[in-house]
Amino acid sequence: MKIKEKIEKPGGTGFLACAQKDELIISRRTLPHWQLPGSTYFITFRLKSGIITEHERAIVLDAIKHFHQIRYWVSVAVVMPDHAHLILKPIVFKSNMEYPLSKILQGIKGFSARQINKVRGTKGALWQDESFDRIVRDHDEFTEKWNYIRNNPVKTGLCQAPEEYPFLWEPGEV
Repeated sequence: MKIKEKIEKPGGTGFLACAQKDELIISRRTLPHWQLPGSTYFITFRLKSGIITEHERAIVLDAIKHFHQIRYWVSVAVVMPDHAHLILKPIVFKSNMEYPLSKILQGIKGFSARQINKVRGTKGALWQDESFDRIVRDHDEFTEKWNYIRNNPVKTGLCQAPEEYPFLWEPGEV
């Protein structure tokens, strides 16, 4: 799938400028986390250890898809044997608030971990506590991250072309 060119207003990039917003929230555990209403994020989360099977990767991808268009919009996602990448934009709901990124990731990671543990007959944490998230600052960065995500399975030798990888999902831009 090719990324569509973003239609922009004259003088705009189509992406929010962080420096111009006072709503920017910065928090830190081990990694820094910047949140800005209306932003699109590049996200990576990793397993604590080991790898997940193809059936388990399907569970993770289904968890990512579950609240697509309800709590968030996923532009692209890939589930690899030991990590997942996605570009995601939280959706504003009726009270003019966004679903918090931390709650979105808690839902995806928590649900998929419970389902995978059920299949395995195990208990305990599957994913690392923290995820890497980055505000996508402009359309060039969006395109670069999109291409990075879709080419990840090719780069690691899981397939010859992105379209062959069953755990790549590309619903497109918002």
